[in-house]
Amino acid sequence: MSRCPELKYRTVTTFQRRIGNPLLRRLPVQTLLETTGRVSGLPRRTPVGGRLTGREFWFVSEYGERSQYVRNIKADPRVRIRVRGRWYAGIAHLMPQDDARARLRSLPRFNSAAVRAMGAGLMTVRVDVTG
Repeated sequence: MSRCPELKYRTVTTFQRRIGNPLLRRLPVQTLLETTGRVSGLPRRTPVGGRLTGREFWFVSEYGERSQYVRNIKADPRVRIRVRGRWYAGIAHLMPQDDARARLRSLPRFNSAAVRAMGAGLMTVRVDVTG
């Protein structure tokens, strides 16, 4: 990996971890993904942008398998999502074969633009809502 993409990854993830995510998690309208920490076993909440379509919630991970929540999903696919203030239980499925850029065109514009601009190694994630 060249130095520039690695620097971009570190800069973006540090900003998200320390500033962006703590602020966004407090907003009642922000969609949240709750995974179980693969090491700690504690709930981990991450702001995401996606769309609930029927009984499926779709979103795109900016850094694919490098994202901590994707690593948590690989360890335990049971998740919860908060959409418009309501929590839903679900099972997450990583979909590396899906065209993530095409998927972004069907998701909320602002978030999709940010994911395209900041991300590398995009990966689609589908959550089958169970409750």
